[in-house]
Amino acid sequence: MMEKSAKIFVAGHRGLVGSALIRALEAKGYTNILTRTHQELDLTRQAAVEKFFAEEKPEYVFLSAAKVGGILANNTYPADFIYQNLTIATNIIEAAHQSGVTKLLFLGSSCIYPKFADQPMKEEYLLTGTIEPTNEPYALAKIAGIKICQSYNRQYGANFIAVMPTNLYGPNDNFDLSSSHVLPALIRKFHEAKEAGAKEVVAWGTGSPKREFLHVDDLADACLFVMDNYNPTKEENEKGQIFMNLGTGEDISIKELTEMIKEIVGFDGEIVWDTTKPDGAPRKLLDMSKLHALGWKHKIGLEDGIKNVYQWFLENRK
Repeated sequence: MMEKSAKIFVAGHRGLVGSALIRALEAKGYTNILTRTHQELDLTRQAAVEKFFAEEKPEYVFLSAAKVGGILANNTYPADFIYQNLTIATNIIEAAHQSGVTKLLFLGSSCIYPKFADQPMKEEYLLTGTIEPTNEPYALAKIAGIKICQSYNRQYGANFIAVMPTNLYGPNDNFDLSSSHVLPALIRKFHEAKEAGAKEVVAWGTGSPKREFLHVDDLADACLFVMDNYNPTKEENEKGQIFMNLGTGEDISIKELTEMIKEIVGFDGEIVWDTTKPDGAPRKLLDMSKLHALGWKHKIGLEDGIKNVYQWFLENRK
């Protein structure tokens, strides 16, 4: 268990995940939270990261810093996605080892699994098939992060673990239409169409793929739970099972999601599907058996969560 006074470093504290972790830690009474902006500490610079860890000596690390985006962003900036995510993971995990960090939690993504993996996806499906080409650079960096954690555990007896979240949404999400994920992009599209009095909104693909969505406050709650309650066994370290899925275990079609957001925003026009745009993987549902068995389950339903995020968007948009 993390002591309330333990020094905890949240890497990427301004992002969707990191800001939720800060909220969760503060709500639970943690008083010694360590953060750095990108201007204060560039996590892709090894010497700077090692100096920071040597001076600050955090006891616990939540590695949530990452370059993230949807299909368009992944296709447009593949070099940025693989370089930045690989470098951040490598630098922080090595520095955590050197400085004697008690425990580290690496945040990955459900996109690590093969494109046509059996559904729902179990942790042991990792590396059993070809991953989705549209986000391969990002996925490979996240797979490497898992393997780096496993390797340090095996060689040095470290306690580095990982969670693989499903599609996340929540306060501080990215609503930029050129780089955002599907849920925030739809919220913005429908809102702007409503404001403009438009007659239709164009959505990507066929609407048939199914996706699972987790509110980021549920994610943060789960991360604190896992940090306190999960330590891999020697057998899990040998097999590489030092990570667990993090989602709801429930999914919805993109068509149903789009219609739900249309209704929540209050847009009266039509939805037009641009089938020339890619769908991505046909289905991505996580098997939640491992984390459910430990005693954690999500609390925020999708419709309530989207209402919450739409309200945040209205209050915070520029």
